[in-house]
Amino acid sequence: MHDLGGGFIVRRVLPFHAHRSVGPFVFFDHFGPVEFDPGASFNVLPHPHIGLSTVTFLFDGAIRHRDSLGTDLVIEPGAVNWMTAGRGIVHSERTPDSHRKHGQVMHGLQTWVALPRDEEDCAPAFIHHPADTLPAFRVGDVRVKVLAGSAWKHTSPVSFPWPILYVALETDSDADIILPAEMAIERALYVVTGGAQIDDAMVTEGRMAVLGSNTDVTVKLAAGTKAMICGGAPMDSPRKMDWNFVSSDSAKIEQAKFDWTAAMEAGGSARFPLVPGDEEEWIPIPS
Repeated sequence: MHDLGGGFIVRRVLPFHAHRSVGPFVFFDHFGPVEFDPGASFNVLPHPHIGLSTVTFLFDGAIRHRDSLGTDLVIEPGAVNWMTAGRGIVHSERTPDSHRKHGQVMHGLQTWVALPRDEEDCAPAFIHHPADTLPAFRVGDVRVKVLAGSAWKHTSPVSFPWPILYVALETDSDADIILPAEMAIERALYVVTGGAQIDDAMVTEGRMAVLGSNTDVTVKLAAGTKAMICGGAPMDSPRKMDWNFVSSDSAKIEQAKFDWTAAMEAGGSARFPLVPGDEEEWIPIPS
């Protein structure tokens, strides 16, 4: 468990000592469900990233995202925020004003996917994918939404320069679903709520099961289960992670630390500009 501030607690599933990554997924956070009373809010202050894309997906609640590109929008359940840091971006995540006034239940996932080595220093970018643009269909009694990659002959509009798979599953009744062998080289199943059974192993809420490759996998989902499949091709080299920075080269991480500290002292920089409208606070490098 990790506290992001103000008592906002998350389960950190990746990296884990036995599995540092699954495909390009190097970080997997599950937050909530947590209830905020009217007037209460969560505030993740402006902070930097390099070398990755952050992916936000909500089951309940809303988050106001602002970044140094000038993006300012609210993400709500079913949509995907896909932010590519590349050589450097700064962003904040806060409770929207309307939800602060009335209160809200927050529940969702934030994952990081490492960029390939030849894309680590690309220009930063942000793309919001509304819920109705993502493929949604049924496989038997299971509702499926493809957030990234391809599954069951449906392909997400999300663009990523590396083979990737990110899929949401949900069922109201007990149901079986077969994950085909061709669905990603590395893959894992995370249970958000409910439970799943794979062969004789039970996967309970808040647990991730790394699945075998090159074989069909039958998953039995209990009624009321929400689950995620994540994975893709193995990364082109091991990734180093330090705070919010991901890179194949530790020297790039050390340079990013220096540049972030310098940017805060100078009131922003070319690499790490201020976030328009959220310019008064920021998170320093942890000591």
